[in-house]
Amino acid sequence: MLSKTYGSAVYGVDAFVITIEVSVGKGTKFFMVGLPDSAVKESEQRVEAAIKHAGYTMPRIKTVINLAPADIRKEGSSYDLPIALGILSASGQINTCPLHQYMMMGELSLDGGLRPIKGALPIAIEARKQGFKGFILPQENASEAAIVNHLDIIGVATLREAINFLEGKNEILPTQQDTRDLFYHENSRFDTDFADVKGQESIKRALEIAAAGGHNVIMVGPPGSGKTMLARRVPTILPPMTLHEALETTKIHSVAGKLTAGSSLVSHRPFCAPHHTISDAALVGGGNFPQPGQISLAHNGVLFLDELPEFKRTVLEVLRQPLEERAVTIARAKGTVMFPANFMLIASMNPSPSGDFYHPGATHPDSPAAVQRYLGKISGPLLDRIDIHIEVNPVPFEEMTSERPAEKSTFIRERVIQARQFQAKRFQPLQRSNPLMTPIYSNAMMPPQMVKEICKIDQAGKNLLKTAMERLGLSSRAYDRILRVSRTIADLSGQEEIQLDHLAEAIQYRSLDREGWMGNL
Repeated sequence: MLSKTYGSAVYGVDAFVITIEVSVGKGTKFFMVGLPDSAVKESEQRVEAAIKHAGYTMPRIKTVINLAPADIRKEGSSYDLPIALGILSASGQINTCPLHQYMMMGELSLDGGLRPIKGALPIAIEARKQGFKGFILPQENASEAAIVNHLDIIGVATLREAINFLEGKNEILPTQQDTRDLFYHENSRFDTDFADVKGQESIKRALEIAAAGGHNVIMVGPPGSGKTMLARRVPTILPPMTLHEALETTKIHSVAGKLTAGSSLVSHRPFCAPHHTISDAALVGGGNFPQPGQISLAHNGVLFLDELPEFKRTVLEVLRQPLEERAVTIARAKGTVMFPANFMLIASMNPSPSGDFYHPGATHPDSPAAVQRYLGKISGPLLDRIDIHIEVNPVPFEEMTSERPAEKSTFIRERVIQARQFQAKRFQPLQRSNPLMTPIYSNAMMPPQMVKEICKIDQAGKNLLKTAMERLGLSSRAYDRILRVSRTIADLSGQEEIQLDHLAEAIQYRSLDREGWMGNL
């Protein structure tokens, strides 16, 4: 007898249907075909034990399982549930009528319990697209999959529970999720706040500009000056994610298995801070069956690289393409996968190996040669993609002990949102006139040709910029970056034209381009 059940495979951040065909007939032995990996092949033992524990019997005649399409490799243990139900259906032990209406996934334990799976959200999206009535999956993943409307999400705890539901012996109400209510209820709650940071007003101002324009930032300062503390609070001043961004981000975290049990929607902008020992594949993504890396997990949020020169140079160099294209393309012999990677980069570093270079209280400062070697680990092309350079100094004792309250993230966020609204109003007509243009959401995303049109300056501004570049020894790569940042500063001020004071403030954020400063000695 032949039976069919339906599961799914995830490739990149998208899913596609896998048909599990089970044939039980004359002969002996158990066969599984369709390019299964070791985890799928081992399902025979898990499925047999689960079936027995549920009160049924494993067929002792020839059983052939085909995972179609057969030319795509199947990985993971989440095919256990559809395989077990297919075997029971093909051997005539359960009613086969409703099987074709449901997609089903789940890893079975030996006692018939179901363990959570990865990629529940993209699988649910594909199930609705393909016209399935519902999706049967472990209870821990039900809230996540319930984000998808017009699809019955049936969360079950055991194989027996799934069988009883399919045979109509036990009614299970579909899991419901009010996505919009959940999203708007959670997206303004944070555990951190800029009000916790004493002093550092100039650094807060620079980070406000960075958040308003989506600019990448590098902070340079001695240990203990507050670089990490400041970076961790940047998500609290970024504009709230749209529902589309939240779904897109949740999809990536679902594929990577980063959602906690029972969670459903990533409503806050992610903050990823990988250790400096990370490999390039772990940062960008990869593997034989490509998985998203840290830069994709930071999509629509912040990627924080602490102690930047301590990262391997090869790791830093792989950032260059994603910073430009806002996506990661991973090519393999069997296909190409693209992971979105639209993140804001925040990097921090000490000014020298010991961290004491230029520090007024340094007892054994590093030599200029040692500093140059240290900063030389960061390539010019990577620095070229970082708009704002900030020098962070230790907080004076008077400010540290001051009782004066600092400005809360809520107020900074309001100004950032207003600046982003100005930018959206500016970019919308340009994108309507050119539908093929890559969507632009912030000033940092402007292509070079658009910078010339939008960031126009008068003759006085050109003279100021020329003088700054000549006197401070700014490199040519700083020109576009200064214009972008000055445009953002103007947006924060609510002004249509870039003024001299906007340019002057933007110029001071190009510290690493100055001749005679640190690594350029």
